[in-house]
Amino acid sequence: MKSIILAAGPSTRLRPLTEYLPKTLLEIEGKSILERIMTAQRECGIKDFAIVRGYQKEKINIPNVTYYDNDDYYNNNILPSLFYAEEFMDEGFIVSYSDILYSKDVVQKLIDSPHDISLIIDTSWNKRYIGRTDHPTDEAELACVEGDRVTKLSKFFNPEIAYGEFIGLAKFSRKGAEILVRNYHRAKENKWCKYEGRFHDALNMDYAYITDMIQELIIRGYPVHSVDIKNKWVEMDTVQDFEYAKDMIKKGLL
Repeated sequence: MKSIILAAGPSTRLRPLTEYLPKTLLEIEGKSILERIMTAQRECGIKDFAIVRGYQKEKINIPNVTYYDNDDYYNNNILPSLFYAEEFMDEGFIVSYSDILYSKDVVQKLIDSPHDISLIIDTSWNKRYIGRTDHPTDEAELACVEGDRVTKLSKFFNPEIAYGEFIGLAKFSRKGAEILVRNYHRAKENKWCKYEGRFHDALNMDYAYITDMIQELIIRGYPVHSVDIKNKWVEMDTVQDFEYAKDMIKKGLL
């Protein structure tokens, strides 16, 4: 299994911490976020990594890693960033945001999923938002699930009916990767996939998230499966989040 880590964005909400450093290189207890992500994955047998760089890209220079550079990161979003690494997807892969931390148990649970497209969904997501004033619930990537099938993925529906939050960690088998790639290019080329230029939650495909592409797959009938967890991860989108993550690690909770 290969791994693609998305680390192109400028992370303006974490400034001044990210004024001269990519967010994924911020350190907690002597190890960067990126090191911790890769360690959790390596402990589950993943050896082949690709990192999509952009902001301060020259500072991300881990050896024995394949790099793809998104130099247009100010003018695009996570979905286009992922597709800079399209050639790396052919055998199947997991994809991870570069500003999240999770235990190796979460990675192993994802790898063990037998399905072609699987998402890690935190069903205890709303507890984390208590007191999280700098990152409200309307920024969460929320999922509706029936059985273990994800039926909707969006930032724009009532959080009270959400099953859980997509944490930014997903797996595509070889078949799942083929489905993803084929439908991404069809959506780019086919105006009928968009409404007045929009692509699901995004203003257009340049500013789309991975969740927009997964929602496209869902409405086209491709099965997308939930791999449920309760906590065991943390996102670092703001300084408040970063301080929370540091506290979790110091307490041995992650």
